[in-house]
Amino acid sequence: MIQLNLLFVFVIVTSNLAVGEDCKGCVPLDSYSFDKIIPRFKAVLVKFDVAFPYGGKHEQYATVAADTKDSQDLLIATVGVKDFGNKDNSDLAQRYNIKKDDFPVVLLFVQGKSEPIRFTPERDSDFTGEYLKRFIRSKSRVYLGLPGCIDRLDKLAEEFKSAGERDRQEILKRARIFEETLPEEQREAAKIYVKTMEKILERGDIFVQTEETRVQGLLYKGKLSEQKKRTMEERRNILQSFSPRDEL
Repeated sequence: MIQLNLLFVFVIVTSNLAVGEDCKGCVPLDSYSFDKIIPRFKAVLVKFDVAFPYGGKHEQYATVAADTKDSQDLLIATVGVKDFGNKDNSDLAQRYNIKKDDFPVVLLFVQGKSEPIRFTPERDSDFTGEYLKRFIRSKSRVYLGLPGCIDRLDKLAEEFKSAGERDRQEILKRARIFEETLPEEQREAAKIYVKTMEKILERGDIFVQTEETRVQGLLYKGKLSEQKKRTMEERRNILQSFSPRDEL
């Protein structure tokens, strides 16, 4: 199935290469290919924009395609909408109630969901590759490793979320043992996973939400050094590993 998906996408990409060459890894879709491609992947991120997009947001969107190029479950796509001539793809924009003044609009299509999920950053400056990847990860079952995250500990966090208290204690022990095997440069991140598990056992699952709110508040104050900001962003990424996902 994966090979068929990739072959099908390859045909679409090569037939639209001139449109998508400034967004490497992005698959340009149109009114004819849209409904054929979307159902073939667990998740598809689609940016609706002008026919020939440019600027910071387009560049940030392109980084998501580059960063997720090895994911077989996720497709990063674009739809160029024209409001002149043949008005290419304007029917797709109308279908999802997207207006020209809203461009760019990003929708996430998830298998099993009848309607796409709209990316709605709180601030214009939040339209970044990292925010988009966090959005994909939180709204779908597609795993994306984010800065600061450790694959094995992300899997333990996933187990921890659905486990009972006795099993959570056992998972915490496994996390502590794994932490000791890591190189020094990953120890600080590992400590955040372990500390989060300890705090959840102490205060309950509400700890994740309150800690995310605290970290978000610190980031939005804008008074952090670049190093401190990166540290807090990585902490937020790790906390997301413990956050409940939407029911799919």
